[in-house]
Amino acid sequence: MAYLADLHPAALYGLTLALGLLVGSFLNVVILRLPSRLFHEWRCQCRELLELDAEANDTPAGIASGRSRCPACGHGIRPYDNIPVISWLILRGRCRDCGAGISPRYPIVELLTGLLSVAVVAALGPTPAGLAGLAFTWALIAGSGIDLDHKLLPDQITLPLLWLGLLLNIDGLFIDLGSAVIGAAAGYLVLWAVFHLFRLATGKEGMGYGDFKLLAAIGAWFGWQVLPTVILLASAVGAVIGLVLIAVRRMGREVPIAFGPFLAAAGWLVLVFGDRVVNFWMAF
Repeated sequence: MAYLADLHPAALYGLTLALGLLVGSFLNVVILRLPSRLFHEWRCQCRELLELDAEANDTPAGIASGRSRCPACGHGIRPYDNIPVISWLILRGRCRDCGAGISPRYPIVELLTGLLSVAVVAALGPTPAGLAGLAFTWALIAGSGIDLDHKLLPDQITLPLLWLGLLLNIDGLFIDLGSAVIGAAAGYLVLWAVFHLFRLATGKEGMGYGDFKLLAAIGAWFGWQVLPTVILLASAVGAVIGLVLIAVRRMGREVPIAFGPFLAAAGWLVLVFGDRVVNFWMAF
């Protein structure tokens, strides 16, 4: 940390951007492979409980194992074709072997991770808080990507994030420990109560349990004081985007919208801007 603090800001931000791009490439793998692993494990557990024969060995690749391959032709992706953002631009968004299109989401996630990482370091500096903020940011990106794809926020992301927030605040890195503990409990219980009240009123489920855990994690990091701002900001932005999507007829009124990314965005704003975003939103 002391060495990083002595770096010229341009060098510091350049290193952070490069690190963020590399991490973004890994997060693409997490977003793609973690749900497949979870679905496979759940199927195996269900078959075991029902005393059914095991399925054929179709275990998906692990997050940190197995070479990345083109989903269209199956060819392994060469190391020089796996450089974040740059390779996608050089290949013009197509596989070198079969010419199949490569989703622009991959470079978008990489670039987003890099830019948000730079913003965190610019706001918090090369400090323990800045390092923790990077981990918080990367976890939010992975969780949001999975939620957008599957309407699922895995416990493998939300629960470690919650416990890490409590551990970091033992010495008050972001907030005093008492506020962090209350924030974790209140964050879960508030959305839990909204979920059950909505279900009683409409007979439908308005959100998933992963949203409860994500808000609990945000409360564990920054205390109960930020929860009203996070909930109101996430709800307002989610409502606006939902209405826009309905208006342009890209989705029906009954199609669910992932709420996790909006919670994640609000939590990230609190990380970077702290009391400023809370005071601005409450005044607004």
